[in-house]
Order: sequence, then C-alpha cells, then structure tokens
Amino acid sequence: MTRKITKAIFPVAGLGTRFLPATKSVPKEIMTLVDRPLIQYAIDEARAAGIEEFIFVTSRGKSALEDYFDHSHQLQADLAAKGKDDLLEILKSTNMDSGQIAYLRQHKALGLGHAVWCARRLIHDEPFAVILPDDVIAAEKPCLKQMVEAYEETGGSMVATMEVPREKANAYGVLDVANDMGAVVEAKGMVEKPPLGTEPSNLAVIGRYILHPNVLNSLDKQETGAGGEIQLTDAIAKEIGTDRGVYGYRFNGQRFDCGSKAGFLQATVSFGLARDELKDDLREYLHEVLAVDKAAQ
Repeated sequence: MTRKITKAIFPVAGLGTRFLPATKSVPKEIMTLVDRPLIQYAIDEARAAGIEEFIFVTSRGKSALEDYFDHSHQLQADLAAKGKDDLLEILKSTNMDSGQIAYLRQHKALGLGHAVWCARRLIHDEPFAVILPDDVIAAEKPCLKQMVEAYEETGGSMVATMEVPREKANAYGVLDVANDMGAVVEAKGMVEKPPLGTEPSNLAVIGRYILHPNVLNSLDKQETGAGGEIQLTDAIAKEIGTDRGVYGYRFNGQRFDCGSKAGFLQATVSFGLARDELKDDLREYLHEVLAVDKAAQ
C-alpha cells in the first residue's frame, strides 16, 4: 500500500530575470494570469490532489509572496460590510490556515535539486510532491490529482511527462523508457538536458513530481550535474533499478511554460478565453488583431 501524499514543495527562489524589470520588486510567482497569480494556480492544483502541508523554498526579496497568503482582515471586513460576498469568497480561497504553510530560504542558487533538498527536514521519511509554479497546466482534472491516482497503483517515484519535438528535448530532463503502458511508462534511465541528437526519447519531464523520500538521501551528497547545478533529475534517476522504480505519467491537459514571456502570454490568452465573462470581448479583439496583421503582410 502506498502512503498518502500530503506534503508538497514549491521551489520559488528564482529571481525571474527573464521578466525584468517587473521582477525587480514583484516576485515572478505573484504575476497574474487574468486575475490570479501563478502561485495560486499551483496551490489550487495541490489542494485538489489532497495536499495539506505547503512548503515554499524562497530567497531574499520574496516577502510579497509570503504576504499573499496572509489573512487580510481589513479587506475581508470591508467586503463583508458592502455585501460583496462573491469577492469575499475569492479572497478567502487565498488564505492559508496557521501551520499549513512553511517558508525556507535557499541562500545560494545551486539548482532545483538543492532547492528540494533544503526542505528535507520537513519531509522526514514521507513521499512528497514537488510543483514548479512556472509550469501552469490547464486540465479538467488537475495534473497532480491525475498523478496521485496513478501513483496509488505504482508507488515509487513519478514524474509528469509530455512529448516534445526531439530538437527541443535538450531543454528538458528526458526519460529512457523501459516499458510503455500508455498513460504510465516505466523508466530505465533519465538524462538532464541531453546534447542534441543523444536524447533517449522525446518524452520530457515537466514540473510535477511525486518522489520517494530516498531521493533526498541522494541529494544529501550534493553532487553537481548539468550546468554545474545539483539536478533533481540525477537524484531521481538513482531510484531506477530499485524495487521502488521510477515512472513517467502522460497527463491529460495543456502545459504552459510561464517562465518564458511567450508562454506567459499564451497562457493569458488561453485562460482569458476560458472565462465566460471575458471570452467574447477577447475573441473579438484577437480577430481584429489578426485581421490587421494579415492586411499588413
């Protein structure tokens, strides 16, 4: 029987330099898709999957991220007094109960593996999830919930995967597949950012993980990999060949790379079109823009 996944790590220590100057004073994770910050999408997905404890690995300059989850008593009182119950419910969905959320500092940017390792004392010997807020996934059933259901059958460690063009595989961790069972694949190898032409498959790892606690023991060794960083992929790969195993999960949904400007804009348009109160005006505007662009060509 697998143990229930109740803890999730959110590595949010990055400086967001690709979004300067905005991220000079605003953490990237607070930047909004329509009217919700990136981090709220990640939290909502975690909650839907049964996560009860939320562990943030942060860095200097992220105080606005921490403040976001605090209760705003004055704002709540003002909304209640004005009878704005719909806005009050939205506001309450951003609150965290006392003791439900923890913040840890990553003092040096040594890689994703190092960020996860920073949370080791709060994980102990439990399996846990890792969510990268940059990867926003639009799905009817939230991605991590899909993975938790699959994990209950497989155990071990599991990574979310999607197929990418082989010429772009060198930007990802890539699975070497031993057994393809459809939605679930068993891995016989994992490579972080393989040189072009050496990728073992086109099945890329994206920012959702369910990990056995032994991965933290591997990270204890602080071994560096691609880019001179401590790579989470390398620690997960060491679980391959054990009786626990490593699995990839092909999720149902659309992933947006909101760590890039193009991906962020694509997500904004997609999520805007999914909103009943916005889709008509937005679609009309997009048609006008495309018409002007076509005429200019």
